[in-house]
Amino acid sequence: MRLLSWTPVAVGSEELARRQARYDRLSPPSVRVTLRDLGTMFEDAPRALETDADVRASEAAVTAAYESGGLEDFDALLPDCVLDPAIEAHHLGLPVLGLTRMTATFLSGLGATVGALARNDAIAVELDRRLESYGVPWEPTVVMDLSFDDIADDATWREAVLAHAGRLRCDFALNACSAVDLGEPATDTLVVDPTALALRLLGVRTELGGQVA
Repeated sequence: MRLLSWTPVAVGSEELARRQARYDRLSPPSVRVTLRDLGTMFEDAPRALETDADVRASEAAVTAAYESGGLEDFDALLPDCVLDPAIEAHHLGLPVLGLTRMTATFLSGLGATVGALARNDAIAVELDRRLESYGVPWEPTVVMDLSFDDIADDATWREAVLAHAGRLRCDFALNACSAVDLGEPATDTLVVDPTALALRLLGVRTELGGQVA
């Protein structure tokens, strides 16, 4: 399965390479993710998701990036963001697979309630909106008050997860960033890497065969 992924913000070459390496490491042999930097498409692409305006601009830019074409070599689209930008863009001609939609619906199908840990309020509000729209049993997202730079700092992020995990009231919590190597923090609530889980599920999907829809 060949997936085209756009970052939700402008990230630069070093961070793009880090994120691509992460996809390469996590993807099963049957899944290949090609990641592109939104900043190479739009000079005014958001640099971070700090406000609701940033979230809206990111979603519009990711959708526009896919609309720009170059999709003929891919089987599906996988935005590099837990907020699932472009998930409602049904006109693109290829399925848009959302990290949060895939993982939240899978976990809820096991009878679990789903929550999340997000770095700021703007991301938490949008993520809660998405979870509600997917019709899964969910609990409000817990905010960790982290910076954009903390995304590339796995140790700092992991410490924040451990510090805030006691506030969770769900069975599973999504680590609400697509680009963090979480490790296995010891918390009562199971904290899930949505990117890693989604890629595993896509591997199962390829084993089942048939076209992606």
